[in-house]
Amino acid sequence: MMIAPSAVLLDLDGTLVDPAGAITSGIRHALTQAQIPDPGEEKLRSLIGPPLSIGLASIDGVTAADIGFLIATYRAQYAETGMAASRPYPGVKELLAALRTAGTTVLVATAKPTYIARQLLAVQKITPLLDGIFGNDDEGDGTSSSKTHIIAAAMSEHDLDPASCVMVGDRRYDIEAAHENNIASIGAGWGFADDGELAAAGAGAHAADLAELADLLLGNAAGEAVRASVMAATTKGASA
Repeated sequence: MMIAPSAVLLDLDGTLVDPAGAITSGIRHALTQAQIPDPGEEKLRSLIGPPLSIGLASIDGVTAADIGFLIATYRAQYAETGMAASRPYPGVKELLAALRTAGTTVLVATAKPTYIARQLLAVQKITPLLDGIFGNDDEGDGTSSSKTHIIAAAMSEHDLDPASCVMVGDRRYDIEAAHENNIASIGAGWGFADDGELAAAGAGAHAADLAELADLLLGNAAGEAVRASVMAATTKGASA
């Protein structure tokens, strides 16, 4: 894996931010409102990553006519409680700051609608550490889970050279979109991928945690600094 790429694109949920159950509980709330049976936590967790319309369509009992109501109900619940409940993973802000200090362009590329991604990143005070936020403003006919167009838009707006970019994400959709845009990829091992999912998608490298990601992107010194921040945050949380 290259060291110090000129631009790093990062997924949001499962990579930068731990939804802390906000996504699954929000979907469960929407299903309850529509009187559709709860498919279980494992199924709901599998919906974190692709566009929501794709995941909802895979739930038993959900029809095409239900999708609009379910998405609107979920988003209202998410705006009310989910954003505040979510938390940046320990070390995220330190890593983003280190990348910016190194002169790296730092972008978010997420399947969330851009306006929701911007709200979440603002609530979590991550926005000042970013150079751009790109979401899924064109879900087409609702049948594609590809993030290719999102990464392409980010690269085009910032005039990025594919040879010096890398995409970091926790689901296969991130890795596949990186391949489609001819850029390197790193699988985020702390997210929501099934066992073997990122390797099967062809991730160019794998980071078990944010400290390893810092090692890959900036070298060992940066990795140690992020590792120290993660340990400090973990210790503080355990003693709280």
